[in-house]
Formats: sequence, structure tokens, C-alpha cells
Amino acid sequence: MRRPLQSPALINAFYDSLRPEQRETCMAMQRAILSVAPHLRPEVKWGNLCFMNEHDNMMAIALFKMNAHLQIFNGVALVPEFPELEGAGKGMRHIKSRYRQPVNEQLVRELTLASLQAAATAAHRASQRWG
Repeated sequence: MRRPLQSPALINAFYDSLRPEQRETCMAMQRAILSVAPHLRPEVKWGNLCFMNEHDNMMAIALFKMNAHLQIFNGVALVPEFPELEGAGKGMRHIKSRYRQPVNEQLVRELTLASLQAAATAAHRASQRWG
């Protein structure tokens, strides 16, 4: 089933609901992500701002009381290259950014590119395996 695109108004409503320090941090992360991957589509899912690559969840910005997490859905594949990734579990990893402190935009850009590369590599391997 095809899913309709979310309107920009929904993204704007998401930002309008944030405290000023959350908004600044979230917008800085979004700018960094879209500066290297403008094809990623922002959507509001689970109360977070998610970034979709076609139909795949790639990243999400989850906002908490004291900091924002940039969640990388395929982050487990990136841990060897990015030891600053935190978390446990099957696949997702994250970095934290404290509010009122500068976001490490270079790290966000590098994580975005690495996540896309890891997803492309995994898709290529799967297509070779299953034909």
C-alpha cells in the first residue's frame, strides 16, 4: 500500500511544539543531514522527526529533557568507524547533543553519508544473494 507524503505543515507543527532550545538543536541536525542527503524525506513518526530513504527509515531525531539523540537505524554497522555511537540492541545506535551547546554538524554529516553507504552495501549484498 502506498503511503501519502506528509505535508510540510505537519513538519512545521512538529517544530512549533518544541521548546526553543529543542528547536535549535533539531534544526541544526536536520540542516546537517539534508546538506549531504537532500533526497532524504523528513516525516513525523512516533513523535520524532524521521528521515526516510524511499521506504526505509534511516535516521531519527528523538528529543528528551536535556538532550537530543540522533538515532541511526543501521548504526550497528557504523560502530567500528564511529566509536562515539552509543546504545545496545539489534541495530540502532545514537549520538547525543545537549541543548544550548553547538551540534557537531560535521559528525552528523559523516554519519549520514556512512549510514547511506552501509544501507546501499547491504542492499547490494541482498540482491546478489537472492538474485
